Amino acid sequence: MTATPTVPRWDHPVRKAGQPLDADRLRWVLQKVQRWQPYVDGSLLEDLAVVLDHYTPGEEEVDDMALRLRGHLMRLVNLAVTSKVEQQDEKVAELVANGRAMRCAELPGDHMKVVGHLRRMAWNVNELLELLVDNQCLREAA
Repeated sequence: MTATPTVPRWDHPVRKAGQPLDADRLRWVLQKVQRWQPYVDGSLLEDLAVVLDHYTPGEEEVDDMALRLRGHLMRLVNLAVTSKVEQQDEKVAELVANGRAMRCAELPGDHMKVVGHLRRMAWNVNELLELLVDNQCLREAA
């Protein structure tokens, strides 16, 4: 016959769990989570593909594309600065400085120069994105 093993019992007192936040603070956290936007989403990669692929954006598209790339660029620049990677990696610091300059630059009057500016901005976004992944500020998509 096999003897039934005895299971040790927990004899230590356990205190009642308390909520770390009150109801108002929990609502505040919930609102933050609901409004959260990821740094890298499908639109960033799609915008990079539009500008960097063989397709040349038309004159009616460049203003919107410039605005979108500026937004992506500044989100990544802000992440690099707040995570202090800018101070640790010389290449990131260079891309941050370039990104700030490109964001503030006026779009040229000539369509092909605008496309060139958009492509430089997209390359900066792409390089900054890769370095932030390398520095573990962002994760690659699974």
